[in-house]
Amino acid sequence: MKKSHIAAIVIIAIAIAMIISMTGDASTYVSFSEAKELSEKGFKKSIHVVGELPKTTSGEVVGIQESPDKLSFKFDMIDENGLKQQVLYAEPVPTDFTRSEQVVIVGAYQGNKFVADKILLKCPSKYEEEPEFTS
Repeated sequence: MKKSHIAAIVIIAIAIAMIISMTGDASTYVSFSEAKELSEKGFKKSIHVVGELPKTTSGEVVGIQESPDKLSFKFDMIDENGLKQQVLYAEPVPTDFTRSEQVVIVGAYQGNKFVADKILLKCPSKYEEEPEFTS
């Protein structure tokens, strides 16, 4: 075999290994109960939980408690199974947090509390089609 063929095979093998290692870090969304179960079993990677913020009948978000210095906050979140859980986040409240349709938190349980390392927001699209007005 030529050296160029061997080099090509090695490069392809490295590329395949990189792709496999990256997909191993991919996470799926779980509920709070599944996240707690994973945590109790010793799962050490970040867990993704998707849910919504609890709102009043008028649409106002409830359950947000900022620290006095406003550098961290706690909030309630309801997962897709309807389970409500308090979440701790050691950063200021993200912009448009209360306007989000869905929230994805990335983190892990520490005791009975979910501690988020990252918050991802799904906000209403500014590109949604608006109704046409005719005169």
